[in-house]
Amino acid sequence: MAGGRSRFVLIGAIFGAFTLAGCSELQPKGTGPGGRPLEGYTAEQIFERGEYELSIDDYEEGALFFSEIERLYPYSEWAKRALIMQAFAHHQDKNYEEARSAAQRFIDFYPADDDAAYAQYLLALSYYDQIELVGRDQGLTFQALQALRTVIERYPDSEYARSSILKFDLAFDHLAGKEMEIGRYYLKRDHFGAAINRFRVVVEDFQTTTHTAEALYRLVEAYLSLGLVEEAQTSAAILGHNYQSSDWYDLAFSQLKGHDLEPKLFSGNWLASAYRQTLKGEWL
Repeated sequence: MAGGRSRFVLIGAIFGAFTLAGCSELQPKGTGPGGRPLEGYTAEQIFERGEYELSIDDYEEGALFFSEIERLYPYSEWAKRALIMQAFAHHQDKNYEEARSAAQRFIDFYPADDDAAYAQYLLALSYYDQIELVGRDQGLTFQALQALRTVIERYPDSEYARSSILKFDLAFDHLAGKEMEIGRYYLKRDHFGAAINRFRVVVEDFQTTTHTAEALYRLVEAYLSLGLVEEAQTSAAILGHNYQSSDWYDLAFSQLKGHDLEPKLFSGNWLASAYRQTLKGEWL
């Protein structure tokens, strides 16, 4: 569905002619006194009214007209077009649950259609656009990742694949941010073991995100607090190998220097394994 809304929205003289033909009288059945039942209109007329509502940014009303086509003219070509527009209208209206429902119906009914990729993308967006502050529950982030992965893998040549990859990376970074937030919370309260567990998740599972350098520095802090010198030195060594020009490495170096230590890689711990397997790229 190239261009999203623009592909289907009619403008100018088309809307003017439709309005003169009685567009203002076209109402969903029972919505107003004297309203003419939709059964008296063709699927194309109802579709055009839905497009008109979108053109004036009344997405809720537009979705209602599109849903009526699905009810009155099921299995028609207009019903198929109305279903994808219904998903779009609900998404624009931030009615994400209904947007997901309409998009999923389109995928189920028309899996081979040209707009199936767009329907899957809308489904993913309905999760992605609900990702809010990092402190909120991350269930929607996981669902967004799964739906975005489907777009990337099922429709790799579509115009939505690249956008999905970018959003996937951002959502992945978001999950790492959640781990960091919890880890910092524990660290400030001297729950060092719990903090280390969170920072370890970032280093091992989210090493491609923007949070890895800070996670390694926080490990230096936590391990020094527990007196685990070799682990602290190893964390700093990995940090120096990958992020030597970062402020996090400067802070880690200062932390070690204050204990008469320096970055040094020690074997025999999970950090050395992570260094070889993920950060340095030497898979064993």
